[in-house]
Amino acid sequence: MPESTVVVAADKGVVVSAEYFQSYSVVGLLALVGVLFVAVAFGAGRLLRPVVPTPEKMLTYECGVDPVGEGWAHTQVRYYVYAFLYVIFAVDSIFLFPWATVFAAPGYGATTLVEMFIFLGFLTVGLLYAYKKGVLTWT
Repeated sequence: MPESTVVVAADKGVVVSAEYFQSYSVVGLLALVGVLFVAVAFGAGRLLRPVVPTPEKMLTYECGVDPVGEGWAHTQVRYYVYAFLYVIFAVDSIFLFPWATVFAAPGYGATTLVEMFIFLGFLTVGLLYAYKKGVLTWT
């Protein structure tokens, strides 16, 4: 190797090639280009948009209905609970695909099977807890 492509750490005697750092510089450059692209887009939007504030524009607006009363309203918690349960089972399905690929690999069958039953056990305990608390009943 030419001397210009080798970095030697004096205290540990580690030799690292410059090609190693070159791959990180490409990632850094792409991240910088991405940040600059977003900054230019927001800056151009700020310069080009019309700014004409009116009292009507400052009102709370939702679904085409004029606001009545205060902006604070009571929201039923059950909608959030159902969304939370959906997220739990969506994450469960996301974990099933990598598990299936590892389970198919030779030598990992019994271990991954036990791990998946432990994972499904945690999900079952959570589902039973939600059922016991009455979360799954629509009222």
